[in-house]
This record gives sequence, structure tokens and C-alpha cells, in this order.
Amino acid sequence: MNTDILTGIDRRHFATLGHADHGWLDARHHFSFAGYHDPARMGWGAIRVWNDDAIAPNSGFPPHAHRDMEIITYVRSGAITHKDSLGNEGRTGPGDVQVMSAGTGVRHAEYNLESQTTTLFQIWIEPARKGGSPSWGAKPFPKADRSGRFTVLASGFADDTEALPIRADARVLAVTLAAGETVTHAVDEGRHAYLVPATGAIAIDGEPVAARDGAALTGGRTYTITATDEAEIVLVDAA
Repeated sequence: MNTDILTGIDRRHFATLGHADHGWLDARHHFSFAGYHDPARMGWGAIRVWNDDAIAPNSGFPPHAHRDMEIITYVRSGAITHKDSLGNEGRTGPGDVQVMSAGTGVRHAEYNLESQTTTLFQIWIEPARKGGSPSWGAKPFPKADRSGRFTVLASGFADDTEALPIRADARVLAVTLAAGETVTHAVDEGRHAYLVPATGAIAIDGEPVAARDGAALTGGRTYTITATDEAEIVLVDAA
């Protein structure tokens, strides 16, 4: 981490992210993943993976296994179709979210069955406790409902009754901002937040962050986020 001590912000320019182009999958990695390894970017608190994926039409990830990880998929455009060994199946469209608690182990496949490229963020968060029965869920989150304010999409806290449940000491939030609009987010001492504008451009306490850049935010501060262009922002706040 190269976090500026004065600002508490470590900005990761999109061009510096790990990159893997498999033809059907064009992936950018905010943290070390698969063939991309950077010892300075192994994770941020309990946040282990943040992948920025573009999946070609009629392609996707064949069945594969996971365990002991909370996996959150935020669809930016197109749609992703999920199938797993528990018998769950579902299609998640743009702006909507699916979550999978891998628990003791689950196999799943994710395909883009659409005629257009699907773009998404896939986020992995380490669970608060290992084990437990695997589960999957999905939910629509209309962008109009989060205009100008953060909405909790997935959460490990019981008070967040409208969010998809995950088994992590974490929240996944999103907000849409008009140009010039501002929100704040307090990161408590000892916690870790990571933020990515899916679209648009923002400034965090005056520090510019472009679309698909990442920003790691240190705990113990309240950050002011201003849209310099109309923006759609995803943020994870974790232990």
C-alpha cells in the first residue's frame, strides 16, 4: 500500500491494475488474483478480490468450486446467469447484485447468455467464520433508489434488513450522483473501505478518481465524495 498518510487515500489508476485478456474474458484485477501477483496488493482488510470483468456474449465461467469466501457480483451492463450445485439458478441484470456464501463448498457456473458483452465487478470478502452451509441469492436494486445516498446492497449486519445477507463483517454499498453532488462516508477506526466509480468521475477529499480507478480508504476518517461528472459508485466497508 502507498496510502498517503495525510489523505488516507491510496488511489489505484485503472492502467496500473492487473490485466488478463482470455479472448472471451477481459479482466482487470484491483488485487492479486490468478496469474497477477503484486505483494503490495494482496487485499485490503477482509477484501480479498475486486475484479473488473468484461465477458463476451455466449461465454462464461464453466462449473468450478469455491469454499470459505463471500462472493458478490455487481452487474454493470448486460446480465449474468448463475447455476450451482445447490440447484439455484438465476439471471442478474444491470445495477443488480447476486451474492454467494461458499461456506463448506459449492460448485457454480456463471455465463453471459446475452447477445452483448456483460461487464461486472466481482468482489470477494473473507467470511467472519469459516464453514457453514453454502447459499446464493440475488436482488434488483433500482439505481433511482440510491440517487444521492448510499444504499446497502449486501451486508453481514442484521440491521440491514433490505440488503442481501453475507457472512462477513462488511457492507457493500452503492450510490449514483449527479455532477456536483456530494456524499460522505465515515470509515471507522480499524476498518477498511475500497471504492470504485463504475462510471463517471469523482473527487475524494479533492483527490481525483476516474471511472474504474480504485481507492483504498484508511479507517478513522470521514471522506467527502463529490461527483465531477455523473457517477455510479460501488464501495465496500469491511473489517
